[in-house]
Amino acid sequence: MVIGMLLSFYGMAQILILDRLELNDIIKIVLIFVAGIAAFITGIVFIQKRTLELAVFRGPKKVEKIVDSKDMGPKVVVIGGGIGLNRVITGLKNYTNNLTAIVTVSTYGNDKERTATDDVKHSMIALARDTEKMEKLMNLPIGNVTFSDIYLKAMESTNKSFADGVEKSNSILSMIGRVLPATLDEMHICVELEDGTVIEEKEKIAEITTSKVTKINRVYIKPTNCRTTPGVVESIKEADAIVIAPGSLYTQVIPNLLIKNVARTIRESKAYKIYISNIMTENGHTDDYALSNHINAITEHAGGNIIDYCISDNGDIIPEILRKYSKSGSSLVFVDRQNVKGVKVISADVSETEGEYIRHNPDKVAKQIIDIIVSDLKFKDKKTDEQFVLLNGKLKEAKKKAKSIKKPKRVKQKRIKAKSKFSSKYRDRIESIRESEQTTDMNKKIYEKAKKMTDAEEKKEKEKFIKEMKN
Repeated sequence: MVIGMLLSFYGMAQILILDRLELNDIIKIVLIFVAGIAAFITGIVFIQKRTLELAVFRGPKKVEKIVDSKDMGPKVVVIGGGIGLNRVITGLKNYTNNLTAIVTVSTYGNDKERTATDDVKHSMIALARDTEKMEKLMNLPIGNVTFSDIYLKAMESTNKSFADGVEKSNSILSMIGRVLPATLDEMHICVELEDGTVIEEKEKIAEITTSKVTKINRVYIKPTNCRTTPGVVESIKEADAIVIAPGSLYTQVIPNLLIKNVARTIRESKAYKIYISNIMTENGHTDDYALSNHINAITEHAGGNIIDYCISDNGDIIPEILRKYSKSGSSLVFVDRQNVKGVKVISADVSETEGEYIRHNPDKVAKQIIDIIVSDLKFKDKKTDEQFVLLNGKLKEAKKKAKSIKKPKRVKQKRIKAKSKFSSKYRDRIESIRESEQTTDMNKKIYEKAKKMTDAEEKKEKEKFIKEMKN
C-alpha cells in the first residue's frame, strides 16, 4: 500500500512540475498511476485476507480480541500410534494449530543405533499443511534408504537428541502442531497370557496367542521405569483435550500409558479425556472384545479417571468387507453400552471404506471431538468465549460442507456381535476338550459301576463257597 501511494504521488508530482505534456509523458504518468493503484489494491486484498484468517466467519458481531491464528484453537494432545493416530490428527489439524501427537515408536529396542521410525514419519506427514507433497518427499528413495531416514538422522546429529530433532522439524517443515516420541529409552512391549505364558517379542503375540486356548491377561513394558521424552508430560498438563487414538490395544495404546508419569498426569488433568474406540477387533489380540472390554483393559492398566468420553462407530459397513475381515480373524467391536460404567459413550458414523479396509474417517472423528468441546463450552455458558466462537464457526462450516456432499449408497448391515474365525477355533477346541472330559468321566463311572457289580458277585460267590464248605 505504501509503494502504491508513493507511485501515485510521484505521478501527480510529474503533472505539476512539467510545463508541457508530451505523449510519452502522458503514457509514463498513466502507467505510474496504474501501477500505484494496483499496488494499493493488492495491499488491501492481502490485509483483508489476513483479517479473514484471524476473524471468525460465523460468530458474534463483536469479537473483543483477535489474536494470531497460530495461537487459536484448543490445545489437543493425541496419544497412540499407527494408522489410527494419524487419521485422528489429520482431521484435528483443520480445527486447531495447538496439536501434539505423542507417538509409540514401533522399533524400540530393535537397533542399538537410533533410526527414523515409520510411526514418527507418518505422523509428521499427517500434520503437514500439504500432506501429499510431504508424503512424496519423506518417501523419496535415496539409495537403500528414504529421505526421511537421512533427514531425521541429520536433525538428530545437529541437535541435542532425536526428540529435539523431531521438535525442530515442526517449524522447519511448517507442520500444524508437533510430533513427540513417547520415550527415547529402549522399550520392549511384553504380554502375559491367561495361562501364564510370557511373550517378550510383540511380533509373536498374535501367533502364540492364536496357537493357544487362552487370551491376553496383561501387557507390561521393560524396563518399567522408561522416561518420557521432554515435553510429553508438559503437553498433557497444558492440554484442553486428551485423545487416546484407536490402534492396537496392547502394543500401541496401553504401552504409552505405562510410561512413567503419563497415566498419572492424565488422571490429574482437568482436560476432556476422549477415547476413540477401534471399529474392528484384532486377531490374536482382542478376539471377541466388546467396547467394554477395550475400556476395561485401559483402565485396569492405567487406572480410573483416564477416560471421560468414548466415541464408537455405528455406521453401516459393507457386508463383503466384513466377510473378508472375518476370514482373517477379525469382527466388529460390539458396542455393549450397558456394560460401560463411568464413561459417556457417543455412538456416531465415524467410519469409511478405503479399498478393502475399514478405517476411521478423519473429518468425522475430528467433528465428534470438537463437538464435545463446543457442547461443554456451551453448557458452561461460554458462548462469547473466543475459543467457542472459533470452534463453533468451523464446526458449522464443516457440517454444511458434509451435507452438500452426496454420499454413496451403502448396504445397511445390522451391527451385531459377530463371532470371528479365531473365536470359532477357540470354541471348537474348548468343545473338544469338554467332550473328552465328559467321555473320561462317563468311562470312570462305568468302570466304578462295573467294579461294584464285580465285587458284589465275588462276595456272593465267596459266601456260597463258605456255606457249601460248612455243609
